[in-house]
Amino acid sequence: MTTQRTRPPTAQQFVLDELRRAITSGRLRPGAPIRQDVLAEEFGVSRVPLREALKTLQGEGLVTYHAHRGYHVEELSLDDLREVYRIRALLEDEAVRRAAALMTSADLDALDRAEDEVERAARAGDVLAMAAANRAFHMALYEYAGMPRLVRLIRTLWDSTDAYRSIYYGEGVNRERVVGEHRAAVAALRAGDAEEAVRVLDVHRAHAVAALEHLMAPVS
Repeated sequence: MTTQRTRPPTAQQFVLDELRRAITSGRLRPGAPIRQDVLAEEFGVSRVPLREALKTLQGEGLVTYHAHRGYHVEELSLDDLREVYRIRALLEDEAVRRAAALMTSADLDALDRAEDEVERAARAGDVLAMAAANRAFHMALYEYAGMPRLVRLIRTLWDSTDAYRSIYYGEGVNRERVVGEHRAAVAALRAGDAEEAVRVLDVHRAHAVAALEHLMAPVS
């Protein structure tokens, strides 16, 4: 027996969730125009909740508005992408070091379970589910640092690159690499080696940037 997804309580929230899903899954690619009339018909809503949802996504850095051209999915240059990942490295390294000093064995078990979800999605080739599970894994780790302001900054940076993450997960070799690197980071944390966990996650980010540089390189 199949279960159907229940609509959120408001049309705006429903549209917001669907637009995020379309961007995260790669259905709406970076730079793609957002055709409000088409989406309003697809979602079965008026243009009003759609416009409100787009304003929210604009504030989160997922879409951008150009006069006379309308809304588009945010498109980052390679320099922008590198900058976001560099800032992430500075913040996330601090979060991992703090988390490593505070995590209990129960916390590590929970992190293992979060990684199980990443692996399940990776095996299924489900890019959207993997993006969500991967984010849950990382945010769980950072939240163990007990620094909510730091985690909010990290979340904002992640928001700005959601559309690119789905491109990275589209390749099977990248999905396998992510799983291996997550497991290595958890193993280092279990061993009490915070610096090894930091090193593994630095490499983890570097692999993503290198793959995206290749995928985004202009065709000569």
